Amino acid sequence: MNNNNLINNILVSNLIEDFNPQALAEGIAKRVRARRLELNLTQQALAKRSGVSLGSLQRFENQAEISIKSLLKLAVALNATAEFKQLFSVVNYQHIDEVIDSQRHKTRQRGRKND
Repeated sequence: MNNNNLINNILVSNLIEDFNPQALAEGIAKRVRARRLELNLTQQALAKRSGVSLGSLQRFENQAEISIKSLLKLAVALNATAEFKQLFSVVNYQHIDEVIDSQRHKTRQRGRKND
């Protein structure tokens, strides 16, 4: 496979992951497993360190299924909480006009669209 095909495959793979919840979950599970192995931890050791059951950790690494609470426990145990702090974070303004414009609009308390 030449470099252009390899780059195209990587780009397509990233696009699929970006818009597919299952692919996103599988990517997270792979990264958790990689981090665990970087730290030279067994599944049992990580389960004990995090307070997540061994079965839940195994299911996550194999099937990418886990509760958000257990995922956060794993993140704490793997020292990876910074990534969660960025999730759904507020908008970073690039220009003062954006700040002024945001102040003109009230913060929504509820949505109106049902579709």
